[in-house]
Amino acid sequence: MNDYRPVVADEVLEDHLRSLVRLSIAEDLDAAVDWTTVCLIDETLRGGCQLVPRSAGICAGLVTLPWIVDEFNADLQVELLTRDGEKLVAGQPMARLVGNVRDLLTSERTILNLLSRLCGVASLTHLYAQQIAGSPTRLYDTRKTTPGWRRLEKYAVGCGGGHNHRTGLYDGFLIKDNHLALAGGRNPLSPRVAAERAMQWRSSRCDHLLAPEIVEVEVDSLQQLAEVLPVGPDIVLVDNFAIEQIREAVRLRDQVNPAVELEASGNVTIDTIADIAATGIERVSCGALTHQATWLDLGLDWFDTTAS
Repeated sequence: MNDYRPVVADEVLEDHLRSLVRLSIAEDLDAAVDWTTVCLIDETLRGGCQLVPRSAGICAGLVTLPWIVDEFNADLQVELLTRDGEKLVAGQPMARLVGNVRDLLTSERTILNLLSRLCGVASLTHLYAQQIAGSPTRLYDTRKTTPGWRRLEKYAVGCGGGHNHRTGLYDGFLIKDNHLALAGGRNPLSPRVAAERAMQWRSSRCDHLLAPEIVEVEVDSLQQLAEVLPVGPDIVLVDNFAIEQIREAVRLRDQVNPAVELEASGNVTIDTIADIAATGIERVSCGALTHQATWLDLGLDWFDTTAS
């Protein structure tokens, strides 16, 4: 199986998260302070909050909570009570934050904004993944992500049981219809010729660039699929195919070149994904995992830190 590199909780993810936190701090504080908190709360007051989901869902991004606290330079101790990828129960705390109350209040909204978004993406992904559980079909995200949030949202997709498609333009050849329309000048380039060119480029490691490993090409008809299969790209994307067309595409691929994986995209919804998977296709990519996800409602609730 050829696949793109998954987004994991590494130093790159941390760097992207910290960039977002710095932007959030600038939005909230500008060149000033949290005036309400400074006015009302003694600077020495200490307390604790629990991060609590208001409804059931899937945990995502909790691993970033210590990074958020650190970027605020907050005097807070963080205790994680669950793990990314695990189910959240409404009312059951996910984490505890104990320390300076001013720091708690000032960082509260940033914490909730970031984690509510990521848990929402993971929770929607989980719903889609449940529809194809037990089948060999794998669920993938797309690059239809919030600008600046891509790695974080793709990480959340992984927490929800999905797989990551390419993270950016740099880590895969993905030949789409717009490339074909323009690369051939007056005459559009065929998927077959484009795939051959990309595979040759990959083999030659042109110039100083290290070409990516995966070559994927989009087709919009069974005829184009029949033409490109003998070339042997790693993946062929069958775009906006009807269910019966996908079944025929799988049959054709099995006859001509079983080593090529097929990916369905377009018109993938929570209601259609099971039927798509039943065709025997290996991959389904769905932009809705990120662009249709709503936030999971989270709250920070005070608790008595002196109780045993």
